[in-house]
Amino acid sequence: MAEMKPQTAGRDTSVTLSGLTLDNPVIPASGTFGYGYEFAELYDINCLGSFSFKGTTKEPRFGNPTPRIADCTAGMINSVGLQNPGLDRVIREELPRLRTCFHKPVIANVCGFSFEEYAEVAAALDKEEQVGLLEINVSCPNVHGGGMGFGICPDTAAEVTRRVKAVTRKPVYIKLSPNVTDIVSIARACEAAGADGISMINTLLGMRIDLRTRKPTVANRMGGFSGPAILPVALRMVYQVYEAVHIPIIGMGGVSSARDVMEMMLAGATAVEVGAANLVNPYAARDIVEELPAVMAQYGIQSLQKIIGGAHHG
Repeated sequence: MAEMKPQTAGRDTSVTLSGLTLDNPVIPASGTFGYGYEFAELYDINCLGSFSFKGTTKEPRFGNPTPRIADCTAGMINSVGLQNPGLDRVIREELPRLRTCFHKPVIANVCGFSFEEYAEVAAALDKEEQVGLLEINVSCPNVHGGGMGFGICPDTAAEVTRRVKAVTRKPVYIKLSPNVTDIVSIARACEAAGADGISMINTLLGMRIDLRTRKPTVANRMGGFSGPAILPVALRMVYQVYEAVHIPIIGMGGVSSARDVMEMMLAGATAVEVGAANLVNPYAARDIVEELPAVMAQYGIQSLQKIIGGAHHG
């Protein structure tokens, strides 16, 4: 007798994120998917819910010195340092090229080194038609004088939120750092300052040491630790923040399978970003999208929208 398989037809993978309806909750994370067109050479990226393009600063950035990458058990350390062509070129060159291969709203990841820069970059990207949502990165651990420095204190995170909200109309999600004592207080401060949602978590701060040179493996000494090993930490933080705020969460951190996506949603995420997995397997996000209906059927789930925060109700 042939093996019985669960019925996958009619499973609803769609979710709604601040008024944006996504076909599914799977979103490649900023810094792991470029501007999309590199991956579009491998598969039709329109199967994705959306994607967050490379973090954008006002001026071009070459990034940190090399080496920038180090292997870890069940993960990796990166210290790329927000390498990007700068705001003007992103608007003039990257977004028009992106539109040729992706026909859904995208997420613009905004980075800055001052309150004014965050506001200026956000205001410019807010005007771009294909940008559906702004992800304000106050949590990058790989730059000095910016990034994580704005996200480790409730007051500064709230001030970035207020500045950006004052000059934009599209939904604003603040991307939080796990490298803090109390992520809940920061999430609450962002909500009080007008954030439409929270994006979490960015990478953990980590390092490796080369036994031959007896020096840190990456030139920046420390970098962002990502990969499957950080999933339990990310889940715990999403769970905690979901109980503390009343705005949606985009969850991320160690996600590499459809089961991880659903676990993150049960913790409280409305949508889920996939990061380091894209660097290991360029088809990772596509494969997760394709796996979702079968995993939903296996666990008797008809609609993903209905399981958001489900772990809090059991």
